[in-house]
Amino acid sequence: MSSRDQILQALGQITLPDQPLPVIDVEPNTEDLPGQYEASLAKVGGTLVRVTSLDEIQTYLNDRMEEGGQVMSLVEGLTGNRELNEQAHDLRDVDHTLVSAEFAVAENGAVFIKDTVTGHRVAPYITEHLAAVVKADTIYPTMHQAAPAIDLAPGSHGAFIAGPSKTADIEQALVIGAHGASSMTVFLLS
Repeated sequence: MSSRDQILQALGQITLPDQPLPVIDVEPNTEDLPGQYEASLAKVGGTLVRVTSLDEIQTYLNDRMEEGGQVMSLVEGLTGNRELNEQAHDLRDVDHTLVSAEFAVAENGAVFIKDTVTGHRVAPYITEHLAAVVKADTIYPTMHQAAPAIDLAPGSHGAFIAGPSKTADIEQALVIGAHGASSMTVFLLS
């Protein structure tokens, strides 16, 4: 028997008693959740725009189209100049994509997006500029409150997205947009 097999066999014979999960009883700060969310989103490089109607968001989309941008809206009632195609590869030249978010998280500036609203899983990641619409009354204070709200069918996809794509190398040079959207705007609808 090799030393590798001996080690694996010895590890297989170890039994540890079950340990209960830790109890997290930190009381979240629920004061001014929109303000907390805005501050967190700004820290991760995103922009919050407070709106009271979808018409204000349509104006934003219209401005992007007038600038010559390829705009895809995946939010019912809002239009762009690009349609969602059958093939995900056809989305490679979309400049702006607008999606609907299930909810937001104040502590980290994230929104939760399901693939049922994006059409293709790649839509929020392949676009140059991502925008999301989230209702102001769906902001959770922390991830501890947000996680139980996730409702995904088996085989479906959902993601927390916080700000534009970011990466840094060992020289600590931050690159925005290396693996996804280079900007993120969140429309907070009240």
